[in-house]
Amino acid sequence: MRQAFYSRFILRVPMGLQFKDLVVKKEIAIADLQGKVVAIDSMNMLYQFLTTIRSTDGSPLTDKNGSITSHLIGLFNRTTTLMEQGLKLVFVFDGKPPAIKQKTWEKRTAVKKEASLKLKQAAEAGDIAGMRKFASRTAVLTKEMIIDAQNVITALGLPIVQAPSEGEAQTAYMVKKGDAYASVSQDYDNLIFQCPLLVRNLSIAGKRKTAGKFAYQTVKPELISLQDVLQNLHLDIDQLIILAILVGTDYNPGGVKGIGPKTALKLLQEYGHDFAALFEKVEWKKHYPDLAWKTIFDIITKIPVTDEYVLQWKPIQEKEVLKLLVERHDFSEERVKSKLEALQEQNEKIQQKGLGHYF
Repeated sequence: MRQAFYSRFILRVPMGLQFKDLVVKKEIAIADLQGKVVAIDSMNMLYQFLTTIRSTDGSPLTDKNGSITSHLIGLFNRTTTLMEQGLKLVFVFDGKPPAIKQKTWEKRTAVKKEASLKLKQAAEAGDIAGMRKFASRTAVLTKEMIIDAQNVITALGLPIVQAPSEGEAQTAYMVKKGDAYASVSQDYDNLIFQCPLLVRNLSIAGKRKTAGKFAYQTVKPELISLQDVLQNLHLDIDQLIILAILVGTDYNPGGVKGIGPKTALKLLQEYGHDFAALFEKVEWKKHYPDLAWKTIFDIITKIPVTDEYVLQWKPIQEKEVLKLLVERHDFSEERVKSKLEALQEQNEKIQQKGLGHYF
């Protein structure tokens, strides 16, 4: 069993750091990543598919047995298309999270319960718009869903890395080590784990479905350099981590009330590395009487990662892919075979261009 599951349900609801207005971004094309190894924050990606690939009333897509397939549809379509583009994908899965995250789970569970109640009310009232709005907020990645996803990834010949703790910290480590070019995630959290390069918006269609709405927004892949971010903000990595704690991390959602990214940046410019004085100024103990800011800082800087992985790309197991998707989950055999054939054709073209044997 690859995944060291710590519960039957994986309450993975990416909150993400509110760094949008602070980071330096560079628009790129998917073709710019051709031939490069990219480490994917798998839970982040699967949750994205689970919340956005839904029917008009907001309910997830299912097979004839009622098993949810939204995450598998997104996974198969995006993965095979990125493989066609010549990207060498590595999927990194979460391990056991820090104990401090328990409170975060409790808050997320409460949010889901409230959303479930509102979803039920919307359904009883026949409010389709309301159902779409609240349905995605009830999404939960189960152990079974993740196993299904891992089986598909393996059948496609792609390597899986099991993180000992946070998946995004492991992807960051792999990029720092030089085993991957960049980490792929929608969250900015990778930056505080010292990820040198982060790719966001790696969408195959150039657009992204908006969760809870029957709408899309145009997106372009963007490359974020940690060095550029630090230089632009005139901060070092320790200060960036402190900024994150002030605005809120997965370990202290919401951060310090009333402090947004820009205010946090001003405080760091004023206090420099006198973090103790800074947290006294913002009355940290008033907001978090049972949690020291240094505890969060230490968790982020000392998060466990591993070197115990092998990055090996293997031939696609076509029969296994068909068994997993067509036989078990009612995918269209014609569409799956068409995808695999297109992938094989493109792979042969890439090899002819001298980019090396992909698998």
